[in-house]
Amino acid sequence: MVERGDLSLPKQRDCLIHYFKCLCMVEPLFTAISSDADSDSDPIIFVWYDAFNPKHENGVSSERNSIQLEKAAVLFNLGAIHSQIGASCDRTTALGRHLAMEAFNASAKFFYKLWQYFAKDVSATLDLTVLFAESLHWLLSAQAEDLKLQQRLHHNNTNDDASSALEQHQCALAFEYVSKLYRAACDLILCDSVATAVVVSFDETWITHLSLKVKFFEVEARRRRSSILPKSERLPLFQFRPLDDNAESITEKLVTGICHQWIHNQHRIPYIDLSLSEYSPFKIIDGGKLVAYPWDMPPPYPTNLSILSSSSSSHVLAFPLKKCEPLDLYESLRNYFVLKYSESVAKRVEGLLQMLNKLRDEMQRDDISLPVRRDCLIRYFKCLCMIENLFPMTSSPNPPIFVWYNAFNPQEDSSQHNIHLEKASVLFNLGALCTHIALSCDPTTFQGHRIAIDALNDASYWFYMLNSETKKASATVDLSINCTDMLCEIIYAEIDDLKFHSPLSQSDRSPLGGFVVSQLYRQAYDLLTSGPLAESLVQSSIPQYLESKMQTLHVKTAPIDVTDQFLSGYCTAQSLLQQGCQPLCLDLLSEAGPVMIKDGNLVANLRGSNVAIGGDELPGDHTTTITLP
Repeated sequence: MVERGDLSLPKQRDCLIHYFKCLCMVEPLFTAISSDADSDSDPIIFVWYDAFNPKHENGVSSERNSIQLEKAAVLFNLGAIHSQIGASCDRTTALGRHLAMEAFNASAKFFYKLWQYFAKDVSATLDLTVLFAESLHWLLSAQAEDLKLQQRLHHNNTNDDASSALEQHQCALAFEYVSKLYRAACDLILCDSVATAVVVSFDETWITHLSLKVKFFEVEARRRRSSILPKSERLPLFQFRPLDDNAESITEKLVTGICHQWIHNQHRIPYIDLSLSEYSPFKIIDGGKLVAYPWDMPPPYPTNLSILSSSSSSHVLAFPLKKCEPLDLYESLRNYFVLKYSESVAKRVEGLLQMLNKLRDEMQRDDISLPVRRDCLIRYFKCLCMIENLFPMTSSPNPPIFVWYNAFNPQEDSSQHNIHLEKASVLFNLGALCTHIALSCDPTTFQGHRIAIDALNDASYWFYMLNSETKKASATVDLSINCTDMLCEIIYAEIDDLKFHSPLSQSDRSPLGGFVVSQLYRQAYDLLTSGPLAESLVQSSIPQYLESKMQTLHVKTAPIDVTDQFLSGYCTAQSLLQQGCQPLCLDLLSEAGPVMIKDGNLVANLRGSNVAIGGDELPGDHTTTITLP
C-alpha cells in the first residue's frame, strides 16, 4: 500500500505511519543478521529513487540488510504526503488554512527528524541528504507560519483590534520571522550548485517562488519594523480567542479547539494503545501471538486479548469510576447553534453533535470491554475539547447541566453548567479505567506485566491532566487536587511494585528494594490519612489496601519474551512520531475517526460501515505553496 498511487492522501498518510512503526519493530532482526558473519541468508536490499528525479534514474540501494535507508525514505515520504495534504486544502477558508497549517507543520517535523536523526546514517540520493532535509524543514516551517500569519491578518480584517499597538507589533514580528524561515530554505539550496541544479531540473518555478517569498516578506518586515514595541511594553504573543459570532468560521473554531486544548505528553508509553485499542495495527492474542489488525477495515475485531486475565493482581488497586445522570447534549447544543447563528450553521456541525451525544451514552455502559470503553472515553474527551469554547451558554434557554457523583461516596454529587466538570470527570474515569485494565492483567507473564505497568503509566497521565481541569470546576472531593495527588502517589508506588516483581528478574531482590517500594506506599498513605482527605476517604478500601502493601515484597522469575523486541521498536516509533508529527485535527480527514470534515462540515463517521480503499482528493488551490514529490 505504501507504493500505491490510487489511495487518498489521508490514507497514504495512515499507511506510511503504520509502515514506519512496522519497520521499527523489525529493526532488531536486521541488526542481528548483519552482525552474524556466518549468516547464509540472502541479503534484503532496499532500492529507492530520488524524489526530484521524475525519470527514476540513478536509484540507490541499501547496504546488506540495512534498514536505515528504508526508514529514511519513508520519513521523507511522510513529510511529502503532509505537504500535499496541506496544498490540497482550500486555503481561502479559515478551516482550510488551519488544516493546511497543521499539515505543513507536521511535514516540517518529519523533515526535521530526517535531518537530525536519519539522514546522517545513510548514503543515498540527494533528497535524503542532510542539506536537503534541513532546507525542506525550513521551507515547510515557513509555509506553516505564512498561513498562520494569513489567519491573523484575516482575523484583523474582521475585528476592531487590528489597529492596536500590540497587534501591529505581533504582525511585524511575524513578518520578520517568516522572512527568516524562507531565507534559510532558499540559502541552503542556492549555496549548493548540485542542489540548485536538481531543483531546477525538477521544477524551475521553485527557485522563483522562494525568491519572491523572501523578497516580499523581507520588504514587509522592514516596512513594519517601526511597529515593534520595546520589551517592557510587550505581552505574551499567544492570546486565546473565544468562539465569536462569525458563522463562517464556526467549523474552524471547533477544529481548532482540539488542537489548542488537547495536552500532549511526549513521555507516554504507547504499548497500551498497541495492545488494547481497537484502532491500533497489531494485537496480542492466542497466548501471546502478535497478529496484524486490518487497520483499513471497520470493526468488529477479535477481542480475545491474551494479556487480560480473569485473576486479580495483588499489586494493583482498581479505583471506582464516577457515575453521571443521563443528558441529551444533542438537543441543547443544536438549539444553541440555531439560536445564536442559524439553522444552516447547526446543520454544518450536526454530525459532531450526534457523535458527541452517542459517545456520552456509550461511555457509561458497563457491558462493554475495558479497551473499548477506554477508546470511547478518549474520543468523547476530544469532542469536549472541540466544543469547550461554546461554554458558558449564557444566551441558551436550556443550557446543559452536568451531574456527576462522587466516585468514593455515590451519595454526593455536583451539578453544574460547567464544561470543566464534564472534562474533569471524564479524565478521572480514564485514569480509573486504566487501573481496572492493570488489575485485569496477569503480571506473571511478560506481556501482562508490561501492559499492567503501561496501563498504570497511562492512568497517571490522565490524572496529571485532571489537575488542570479541577482548578476550573468546584466539584466533589474525588476531583480535588489533594485526591488526585494521592491517587497518583498510589499509582507510582504500584508501578515500582510491579517493576520490583518483574517476571524478568533472574535472582531475588535485596530487602532494600522492597523497603523503598513500601516507603512509596507510605507517602500515599500519609496523604490519605493526615490531610484533608482523611474524613472523606478513610472509610473506603484504600487505607486497608495501603496498609497491606507496606509489607515485605518478593520476586518471581520468568524467561524473556522475544516479542519484546518488536513491541519495543513499535513504542520507539510511536514516541518519535507523536512529537508534533501527528496533529489531531488531521485525523478529522481520516476515515478511522468518529467525526470527519466533509465539504467544510463536521459529519459523524459511524464505525461498521464499509470503508473502501481509495477516494477523492481534498479540494483546494495548489498555486501558492510548494508541494513535494
